Amino acid sequence: MIRSTEKGMGMMIRRASAIVLILAMIMPLAGCWSRKELNQLAIAVGAGIDKKGDHYRLSIQVVDPGEVASKNGGANRAAATLFTAEAETVFEAARKMSRVAPRKIYFSHLRMFVIDEILAKEGIGPVLDFLSRDHEFRTDFYIVVTRDSTAEDVLKIMTPLEDIPANKLYFSLESSEKNWSPSLTVTLDELIQDMTLKGKQPVLTGLKITGDKKVGKTKRNIENIETYSKLQYSGLAVFKADKLIGWLNDTQSKGYNYIRGLVQSSVGHVPCENGGGNVVTEIIRTKTDMKGLIQKGQPLIKISVYIEGNVAEVSCSDLDLNKESSIFEIEKRDEESIKGFMLSAIKKTQEDFKVDTFGFGEAIRRTHPAFWKTIKEDWEERYFPELPVHITVDFKIRRLGTVNNSFLKDMEE
Repeated sequence: MIRSTEKGMGMMIRRASAIVLILAMIMPLAGCWSRKELNQLAIAVGAGIDKKGDHYRLSIQVVDPGEVASKNGGANRAAATLFTAEAETVFEAARKMSRVAPRKIYFSHLRMFVIDEILAKEGIGPVLDFLSRDHEFRTDFYIVVTRDSTAEDVLKIMTPLEDIPANKLYFSLESSEKNWSPSLTVTLDELIQDMTLKGKQPVLTGLKITGDKKVGKTKRNIENIETYSKLQYSGLAVFKADKLIGWLNDTQSKGYNYIRGLVQSSVGHVPCENGGGNVVTEIIRTKTDMKGLIQKGQPLIKISVYIEGNVAEVSCSDLDLNKESSIFEIEKRDEESIKGFMLSAIKKTQEDFKVDTFGFGEAIRRTHPAFWKTIKEDWEERYFPELPVHITVDFKIRRLGTVNNSFLKDMEE
């Protein structure tokens, strides 16, 4: 009986060992079945889509690995190459590009996707469906809309400091959002989420070309200290579902970001009390609280914004920063200025666009879900254009810099 048990245990051990051995042999194979060698791929870092009649024109900015890795400039080529193709669908255009690209385009490292303004007005739904459906696309790249130029032209502009133009666009957008505030980084999943929410419409940052476009596409653009052409972010594009319907200017865009609580840092100024100069403040911290309320059976929005800032520049001859009353006066003027930005953005969207880009409807839904169900179908047509929005801004100055009063005041005395 004991020998039988030992024999059975031995067989179980041998079987288990065989299974472990087979798994050990299979697991490495499972990791390489779909591998792609780097020398067989073209790494896409930027992409753009234009509409040409009934066709989509897809432009792909691909890294030249030899130029990027070279320490002595290699063959003196550009660090990126642009491939284009046209087809009736976006996916067909991407595959059609194999006729001119020597390698398969690989999209997993995409950083920027540029949409033509004309296409955006017609609707970007089919484009987003392709981007969200294809397994090679991640969702962490940024999406922007061109202004007065095509996506293809934007991707052809050569840029200083960053050899790869798509990297320039990526880092500039992040820097603009963080330090200036009229711009906004929007990823693919964020854009689709805004399009599918009932109480929130999407916005995207605008991108335009300044200067001489023709020279901007050549190496002359980066050979001098002053470039002939630049890529510049400008305003926010307002959408209704997947269609572009208008633009917010820089001031309104800044107001939009204050309402949404997206301002990380910024700079603003207010005129001196008696004219003749300005007080410039640097925004270092903000916090926005948005509440949806129901008053007498009607929706109402209350927005409270808390801001901390530092005095960055003073050119007022009669301003004494040693006085507490002077600090208080600057704070009140900044509060009115920022409140004006916010009201300007709200007025533009309520009167001209009649679309809720701020998420006011979503705020009502969160606090009063039952009431929201009764009004959501008529929200933008009936309720949003007449929606009362009450704004309070609390601005606090924390530091005056390394000096209190400017030496300019002593010079005038």
